[in-house]
Amino acid sequence: MKKITKFLPLLVFAVLLSSCSSVRVASDYNKETEFNEYKTFAFFKPGIDKAEISDLDKRRILKAIEAELMAKGMTKSENPDMLVSIFTKSNQRVDVYNNAWGFNNWGWGINRWGWGPGWGFGGFGGNQVSTRTEGILFIDFIDANKKELIWQGSGTGYLVTKNIEKKEARINEFVSEMMTKYPPAEETK
Repeated sequence: MKKITKFLPLLVFAVLLSSCSSVRVASDYNKETEFNEYKTFAFFKPGIDKAEISDLDKRRILKAIEAELMAKGMTKSENPDMLVSIFTKSNQRVDVYNNAWGFNNWGWGINRWGWGPGWGFGGFGGNQVSTRTEGILFIDFIDANKKELIWQGSGTGYLVTKNIEKKEARINEFVSEMMTKYPPAEETK
């Protein structure tokens, strides 16, 4: 039992660390849609232009979506069955951690009342403030003939902004996780 209690904080920390890096995904769709009829796609430029992210990130997202759709057997076309659009949202998250842990100072020295026996809580810690950007990526699939939304996926997670390779990997992770929901397996006719 003592061994378990020693490793429990480490296990909790590992779970928290891994949960911070995951992408939470969800999807919604029109139940009347025959998703297996969609074989070709194109990007819907007017919708994509409205996404409030850099053009470089837009290209990274579109490249990832294209790769996922092609892996599912679809082809890019000038006369598509389905249009693809994206939009994004972001929230700045501020976390304040109170790390007031340390040790007791016993002995002679300066205390708050002057010279004499010193004691109290001291050492390490204090408050730490952490800010992170949580982003939401939405991918919309639109019936090209009817101009109706047929599927929407969303992915929520923390963004990486400083390292280009990590940013690209994170975008690929977002898109890949979201595309596991397309086509909707249970309701496909």
